[in-house]
Amino acid sequence: MTAPVSAGSDRSAALEESGFGRRFRLVQTHNMAFWVYVLLVVIGLLAMFQQLQSSLAAFQGSLTFSVVLFAAYAVPFWLFLRHIDRFDSVPEKLAGAAFLYGGVVSTFAMATYANNAVISLWGKVNGQQFAADWAAAFTAPVTEELAKASGLVLLVLLAPRLIRTAFDGLIVGAFLGLGFQVFEDIIYGVNSAFGNFGVDAVASTYTTSVMRVVVGLTSHWTYSAIFCAGLIYLIGRPDEPRRVGRGLLLMLAAMALHGLWDATGGLAGINPILFPLVYILVPVSLIALFVWIYKTSVVTERRWMRELMEPEVALGVLTQADVDALAGSRKERRTYVRAHRGHKSHVNAKNVLDAAGDLATQIARDGGVETPGAVRPGRSAPGPQRLTPNRSAHGIGRTLTTEPTPPFRTGLPHAHQAFPTCRHRRDPRLCGRRLRCVDRHWYPLRRHR
Repeated sequence: MTAPVSAGSDRSAALEESGFGRRFRLVQTHNMAFWVYVLLVVIGLLAMFQQLQSSLAAFQGSLTFSVVLFAAYAVPFWLFLRHIDRFDSVPEKLAGAAFLYGGVVSTFAMATYANNAVISLWGKVNGQQFAADWAAAFTAPVTEELAKASGLVLLVLLAPRLIRTAFDGLIVGAFLGLGFQVFEDIIYGVNSAFGNFGVDAVASTYTTSVMRVVVGLTSHWTYSAIFCAGLIYLIGRPDEPRRVGRGLLLMLAAMALHGLWDATGGLAGINPILFPLVYILVPVSLIALFVWIYKTSVVTERRWMRELMEPEVALGVLTQADVDALAGSRKERRTYVRAHRGHKSHVNAKNVLDAAGDLATQIARDGGVETPGAVRPGRSAPGPQRLTPNRSAHGIGRTLTTEPTPPFRTGLPHAHQAFPTCRHRRDPRLCGRRLRCVDRHWYPLRRHR
C-alpha cells in the first residue's frame, strides 16, 4: 500500500519548510558564525571569572548557594519551554546553545559593561539621585534586550533551517532570556554578600535570592521571547513573511514592560500606589503577550505536522481523528481523549497520541523515506504484534510481525504491559529503548531518543 502522491508531496514540502527532524550541529568550522560564537563565549567566560574571582575567595558559601539554587530554579522553566514546544521545532542542542549564549555572552560580555557605562553617564549628566531612580529603567531594556537578541541573529546564521518562524524565535528567545536570568540572579545573590561588610553573608544571599526567585517568574525569559519573536517578524524568514509593524510593536512592548518593571523605585517615589500596580500590570501583560504570540505563531507548526502525518491516515496507521488531535490545540487533544469513555480508554488515547508524536519525530528524522516491503497493518489489525529490528526506516510501528508477544507482567491488561528494554544491537534506533503496546502495536516510549 502506498500513500497518495499529493499526500506524499505535502509531506515532502512540510519537511522541507519546517525543518522537522533536522539536527542542530554547533561545530561548523566552515561557518564564520561558529567562530564568532566561540569567541564571544570565551570572552564571556573570562569576564565571568574575573567578576566572580573575589567572591569565590571571600564568599564561597554564598556563591555555592546561589549557583545551586538558581540551577535548580532553571529546571522547571526549561521543562516548561520544552513542553510547549510540542513538535520539537527547536532541538535540545539549539536550546542549550541559546541558554549558554544568554547566560555567558549576553550577561558578562555585553550587558554588564554596557549597563555600567551608560548608567554612569546618566549619573554624571542628571545627578546620582536620578541615576538611582531611573537610570536602570532607561538603560537595561535597550542594552539587555539587544544583547540577548544578538544571540538569535547568530543562531539563525548557525541554524537557518531550524529557526524559520516567529514560533521558533519565541522559543529560542525564551531560552536566551532564561540563561540571562539565571546568571544575572547568581550575580545579584553573590553581590548581596558584600552588604553589611560581609557579616552573615549567606543569610543576605538567601534573602536576595528568594526575592529574585519570586519576582523572576515573568522576567527575562518572557522579555526576550517577545522581543525575539518580534525580531523574526521584523526581518522575515522564508516561511514567515515580514510584518514590520507587528515586529516593531512587539519589540517595543518588551522593552517598555522591561523598563516599567525597572522603574518601580522611581514610580514609588512619585506615588506609592504605583508600586503594587506595576507588580501586577507587568506580569499580566507579559503572560498575555506570550500566550497571544504562541497561539498566533504555532498555527504554522500545526499545519506542518498535519501535512507530515496525513499519509499515515491513507496507510491505515493512524485515523483522521488521531492526526487532528496530534496537530490540534490543547483543547482539541482534551476533546479527543474525552471522546473515549472510561479510564482505560483515556489512557489508551493518550498513549496513541504519544506514540503518534514519536512516529512523527522518526519519520521526520528519516526524511519521510518509506521502507520497501514493510508491513503496515492498520490500528485495527488482529493479533498481538511487535517490532522487528533492522527492517524499518522509521523504526516505530512500521515493520511488524504477527509473532505472539508473551505477557511480561502478570495481572495487567495486555494493552498496558511494558516490553522489556530492547537488547538488539543491529538497529541503533531500537537499542536500549523500552517499548509500550498501544492497540496491539509496539512503540518506543516517548522521549527516549
